[in-house]
This record gives sequence, C-alpha cells and structure tokens, in this order.
Amino acid sequence: MASTTETGHAKNVTNLDELTSYATGYGIAYNPSKVSIKVPALQALSTSAKNAINAVNAAEPAYKNAVAAREAAFAPLSKLITRVMNALKATDTTVEVDASAKTLVRKIQGVRATAKKTEEEKKALAAEGKEVVEISSSQMSYDSRLDNLDKLIKLLISVALYAPNEADLKVTALTTLYTDLKAKNTAVVTATTPLSNARIARNDVLYKDVTGLYDIAIDVKTYVKSVFGATSPQYKQVSGLKFTKAR
Repeated sequence: MASTTETGHAKNVTNLDELTSYATGYGIAYNPSKVSIKVPALQALSTSAKNAINAVNAAEPAYKNAVAAREAAFAPLSKLITRVMNALKATDTTVEVDASAKTLVRKIQGVRATAKKTEEEKKALAAEGKEVVEISSSQMSYDSRLDNLDKLIKLLISVALYAPNEADLKVTALTTLYTDLKAKNTAVVTATTPLSNARIARNDVLYKDVTGLYDIAIDVKTYVKSVFGATSPQYKQVSGLKFTKAR
C-alpha cells in the first residue's frame, strides 16, 4: 500500500465527509435506491474509516519506537565485531579458525567475500562466452546478523586462546549483547503484528472492492451525475472531490 500515504487515507475520509455534506444538502432530491450510498450509510462509513485510521495511528508509535531502539542497538555492531576479529587474530589461533571467524564477520557486516565485478569485467567474460553469475553475499537482515553473531560467539567459546582483556570483547559481554539485540529484534516483530493487522483492517474499510470508501464515493458521484446532470452545479460540487485508491 505504499502508493497512498497516511495523509492520503485521512484526505479520503475528509473528502467523504464533504461529499456526505453535499448529499445531505440536496435534501429529498438525493434519494438513491442503493442502501450503501444513502446518507446514513455514508455517515456510518465515515465513522468506521476514522476508527480504522485511528487504530493504525495508535499502533504505529510502539512499532516505530521498537525499530528505532533496534537500529540504535545494532549500529555499533560492525565496528565491535571488527575489534573482535582483530583480537582473535592477535592470538595464536590456527588459520582455519581465523578463516571461519572471518566468514561469520563478513556475514554480520554484510561484506562481500569477493569484490563485485565491474561492467567492463562482465563484458570481457561475456565476450569469452563465460556466464557471469553473481550471488550477493550480504546477509544484513537482522535475523541473519543475529544468527551469525550467535555462531561467532560459539566459535569464540571453543577457542581457549581467545581471552581478551577488554571488557566489551569478552565472550560474556558479547553474549549479553547478543541477548539484548535479540530482545530488541523480537520487540520489533511483536510490534509489527498489531500494526499490520490495523493496516489490513483500514484498507478493507477504505479500499475493499464494492464496499470500500473509494468505491462508495465513486458511486455517490455517479448517482449525483445521474440525478442532476453532468453539467449541473451539483455535479460540479462533487466531481472536484478527489479520492485516491491504494495500490
């Protein structure tokens, strides 16, 4: 529903109220047979739409706060993990251990294992008849970063030589950090559900085929046009009211 902004939803309701006001003002001349476009039905639809929008607005702060808290918590992670990697390399660990750790660090930081080919390199390979297939090595989703951080911590636990003096690089500190990051990620997931459900309910009220505010408003305009005529001042009143439909 990205094509219609939150402001657009509210504007649709405002315009429905104006449309209803015009319909009311026409008195007995506005007498449609279709129940859904009668004035009482339009008033009830306005109330439902406003309640649906308010429900979304009420659910958004918790979600936005959770997202902001997660972003702030994850922001220092890449630099911290670089320090962890350097601390590990500064010990007498094996090349294999360093390589395993480096792979996990890359995934946590979203760094490609190999440099992405330039357009010139791709054209040269294509000219040689070689297929160019590049798979992104970036794993920057929060779930993926957490999973790889957990794997890195478990790897460090298995390496007896990893015993840094810096408090924030110790396995205990990293484990505490992982727990905190996981909790903040879970908080976002938890806050997403009520917001998502509220948006679905709002979009049903405003945009569902036939019964949604958008279709109802179009029907009202069409009825006014049929009663008063396309060139009538009454139709000019309502025809200028714009309603946008989420895509």
